[in-house]
Amino acid sequence: MIGLNLIYPFAGLVFLAFAVSAWRDASHAKRRGNALFYALIALSLIAGDRLGDLGNGLLVLGLVAIAGLGRMGRGTGTGSSPEARAAEAAIRRNRLFLPALVIPVTALAGTLVFKQLPGLIDPKQVTLVALSLGVVLALVLCYGWLRPRPATPFDEGRRLMDGVGWAAVLPQMLASLGAVFALAGVGDVVGGIIGGLIPQGSLIGAVLAYGLGMALFTIVMGNAFAAFPVMAAAVGIPVLIHGAGGNPAVVAAIGMLAGFCGTLMTPMAANFNLVPAALLDLKDRNGVIRAQIPTALPLLAVNIALLYWLGFR
Repeated sequence: MIGLNLIYPFAGLVFLAFAVSAWRDASHAKRRGNALFYALIALSLIAGDRLGDLGNGLLVLGLVAIAGLGRMGRGTGTGSSPEARAAEAAIRRNRLFLPALVIPVTALAGTLVFKQLPGLIDPKQVTLVALSLGVVLALVLCYGWLRPRPATPFDEGRRLMDGVGWAAVLPQMLASLGAVFALAGVGDVVGGIIGGLIPQGSLIGAVLAYGLGMALFTIVMGNAFAAFPVMAAAVGIPVLIHGAGGNPAVVAAIGMLAGFCGTLMTPMAANFNLVPAALLDLKDRNGVIRAQIPTALPLLAVNIALLYWLGFR
């Protein structure tokens, strides 16, 4: 059955290619640090289940050490030059977006089709498998259409990863932090505090606490996946689902959307908000966040309203 057992090694091989690309870039002042960082990620994805808890813990500490000691940086890249890319873009024009569109189309179609083929795809990983297939198809299309050197897609991918840097693993680490908080009982503590603030029997108060709490915890932790276990244990499950009879799917989905509104407003979400500012060479390091706040706040209000309207019908 196709699932994470194939997707993780596939992703690991891509990061291994990034490691090789970084090592080969002699003009890169910090190529060793970048190469080792990508190689450790590749090792985690390819053989993480064989390393055990101690091995994976040491691997994570290695990633933190490389990033914390400033051993990573942006290289010049071994792929095509900016001039060559600009010339290619002038010729291909908007048709260059076609390979990118292959990925979401394949993900959507695959999600619908694979569900009709029981036993072939892990039911819990249908969308992820379809998304991975879309990436492969887009890569094959680019090879056939643009005819790059075999290493060019990986060199260009590594160039973008150099721009993202250590923030590439921030979502996974923050999500893990959320799981640790949940196991440590932080949700119960937060639930006790919020429970004392919500008027007894007030559904709108509970909805506001849940939606605002998801956004605020996401602002603090940088990732809605990290905030969700805490707020679900504190308010979502005991108050909204068990207490008020809310629809679990609606409470979970819209709660996550409320959390993503917090993602738009925090520098803790470095891979979303600080990296684009760096890649675009913005003078204001928080320029992306400032531009997103006027959208994030109304969107948060709409999500809270939708949760109240749809979650308890």
